[in-house]
Amino acid sequence: MELTRFITEDGVEVIVETGDDEPAIIPVARGADGIADAAATLDSGLDRITAVAGTAVRRLRAMAQRPDEITVELGVRLNASVGAVIARSESEGHLAVTLVWRSGNADTPDS
Repeated sequence: MELTRFITEDGVEVIVETGDDEPAIIPVARGADGIADAAATLDSGLDRITAVAGTAVRRLRAMAQRPDEITVELGVRLNASVGAVIARSESEGHLAVTLVWRSGNADTPDS
């Protein structure tokens, strides 16, 4: 187990348990308490994740048969060198999408 200190853009310190097997780990500074200091802010890492989610939702809303509900699920893993990354599920990146059409909607796929 590895502990990493992330700082938010508001200056709040967040300690996160990160795995020893993190991809793309580069040497990062360690404080006197033995906790690694992340190379990026938590905010900057999460900005990448929210950009992915936003793009997915925008593209799905543009479908010809627009769903009534869109759920986008991202597995997020915090990484000491890059902030936040989309976590893998098995051997692939993790992005689950659920689209819902309610009955009675004129734009449902059954229409």
